[in-house]
Amino acid sequence: MVDQDRTDDLEELVDLIAGMEDIKSVLDDLTGYAAATMTSTTGEPIECAVTLHRRKRTATIGGSSGRAVVLDRIEQSLGDGPCIEALETGVPVLLDDVSSDLQWPEYRTALSAAGVASTLGIPMKLHDDGGAVLDFFAPVSGVFNEQAIADGVRFGEMAGKALRLAVRIASVEQRAENLRAAMDTRTVIDLACGIIMAQNKCDKDEAFELLRSASNTRNQKLNELAEGLVSRFARPEDAKAHFDD
Repeated sequence: MVDQDRTDDLEELVDLIAGMEDIKSVLDDLTGYAAATMTSTTGEPIECAVTLHRRKRTATIGGSSGRAVVLDRIEQSLGDGPCIEALETGVPVLLDDVSSDLQWPEYRTALSAAGVASTLGIPMKLHDDGGAVLDFFAPVSGVFNEQAIADGVRFGEMAGKALRLAVRIASVEQRAENLRAAMDTRTVIDLACGIIMAQNKCDKDEAFELLRSASNTRNQKLNELAEGLVSRFARPEDAKAHFDD
């Protein structure tokens, strides 16, 4: 691809991040663009899926088509295939012809039944954020030649940087949501303690102990009990912490 192609790819990837709703939407859009790019390179209708692995999280799969997602899930369930090998080794892995190559017999059977003749796994480096692999599917064998693989690697390098940024943005947003939830819980408990202090003429520590004792006696979560008490005196929105976005 020429420099203009690289610029177009970069602009498209930046647009994906700028308009992201969540990681799944980024993966779906990313694979759609990757499939279109590889289709242009090979002259064959290429489908693409991507599997994102992050620490302490289940794998997230996106795809340019439903079939691509299903095939990727099959490979993940089998625990063996070109995509998984590419993730483990960090280098592209090609299954050039499902009818003649000898590796991954179970997965080759699934590919053949779906009308796929060849696949190419392209790893994307995400550093400490985890790992991801682009999995390209072709209806005929022999289309992933040296140029196609090189283009796939180039795209994977840029896409990996974009995906790494998307993962970090999503992680920051998730931490912010967790903080908001924690602050809301703390706020409603503080309000409940204030109500108990007023009703029982006690200090905050004593009020909290009364609330905790009632929580244990009723086998009810502390924040749920606090919400129930506060709701008798205030609107639900008044019991939430307020943040300036």
